[in-house]
Amino acid sequence: MSSGARETCGEMPCQRRGARTRVLLALAAASLVGMSTTSLVAARDPDWDQVANIKEAATRLAQLQKTQGATRAFIFIDACYRTHSLSTDYTKAFEACIAQDYLETQILSLIYSRMSPDALKRMGAPTPDMLAATMTRRVSAAFAQYKIPKERIAEFKRNIDEHGFPLFFQTLFPDAKLPVPRLTPQGKEAEKASPAETSPEKK
Repeated sequence: MSSGARETCGEMPCQRRGARTRVLLALAAASLVGMSTTSLVAARDPDWDQVANIKEAATRLAQLQKTQGATRAFIFIDACYRTHSLSTDYTKAFEACIAQDYLETQILSLIYSRMSPDALKRMGAPTPDMLAATMTRRVSAAFAQYKIPKERIAEFKRNIDEHGFPLFFQTLFPDAKLPVPRLTPQGKEAEKASPAETSPEKK
C-alpha cells in the first residue's frame, strides 16, 4: 500500500474520518446514558461484581474474536441476547451480553473509521455509523426491558470504558496504543437491530 493510500480514506483523510467517527460516537454514549425508564418500578441493584463481570465478558469475547473472527463474535452476542432476555429479571449474564455488544461495536467502529466507504462496501461490511446506531437500538431495548435507571446505565458505561475496553483492546492488539473509547449512534443508517444482521465479514 502506498503512503498516499495510508493517509486517505476515500475522499477524506483518515485522521479526519477517525475524528468524525469519534465525535459521532461520543453522541451514542450520551444517548445511552440519557436513557431512563418512565416506570416507577425499576430493576433492583445487581448483587454481583459488575467490574469483574465486565472484565470476564471482555476476555471471553476477545478470545472468541481472535480465534473465530468478528462475524462469529456478533453471532455469539446475538445468541446471548436471545437466550438471556428470556429471564424475568435483569441478570449478570444478560449484562455481560450488553457489555460485549458495546465492546465489539466500539472496536469495529474504530477499525472501520480508517477505511473508505468503497472498501467497506466491497467487504460487505457496515459503516461505523450503522454499527453504532444498531448497537444503540439493541442496548436501549435491553435496558428498557428491565427498567434500568439512567444512573445505573451511566455507571455501567463508565465501568466498561475504564475496565472493559482497555482489556478487550489490549488482548486483541497487544502492541497498539490504547485509543479513547467513544461510541456514537447515527440512527439514520440503522435498518436492522440484530448483531448478526450488521456483522462484518470475518477477517
